[in-house]
Amino acid sequence: MRLVLLGPPGSGKGTQATRLKVELGVPHISTGDMLRAAVAAGTPTGLKAKAVMDAGQLVSDDILLAMLEERLSQDDVKGGFILDGYPRNLAQADALDHLLAKIGQPLDAVVKLDVPNEAIIARCEIRFAAEHRKDDDPAVVRDRLKVYAEQTAPVAEFFARRGKLQVVDGVGELNEVTARIKRALSAESAAANG
Repeated sequence: MRLVLLGPPGSGKGTQATRLKVELGVPHISTGDMLRAAVAAGTPTGLKAKAVMDAGQLVSDDILLAMLEERLSQDDVKGGFILDGYPRNLAQADALDHLLAKIGQPLDAVVKLDVPNEAIIARCEIRFAAEHRKDDDPAVVRDRLKVYAEQTAPVAEFFARRGKLQVVDGVGELNEVTARIKRALSAESAAANG
């Protein structure tokens, strides 16, 4: 299974990807985690990304695509992957399409978690209080939601035009949301094989 999870920051993509990776038997690839690891390691890419992330902005497409291409070349993704946090704009969606065609791993499905902004802000406030991640600061989250609406929301339509998009209600108990995603993936798989 080659899956992209879309949704606003704080919609639960990472949580759901962590739960699904075991069931699907594929790695969870989070561009946010890749970036945070580069920041923690103090790599040149990480230092560039840190300043951008701390300001609540998005890291450049070139940096993300290079990191992603390297990750997708590793052996553990031969059987598929769950991609979380990428693509974030139409240029990245197009670049991902080309990259996956080049490596012979086209997407099976794209799931968009639908969560209202108010619920996202409340979730991030809780996480900010617990983890003190600067990108969870409520003011930063509001800015990130604006950027999401302008740049990332159109990515869903990009995948819808390719017949890959499933929209799932991302509000509710974790098990409920996971079950909804699994039903959407089953429907996508049945449609692709039917």
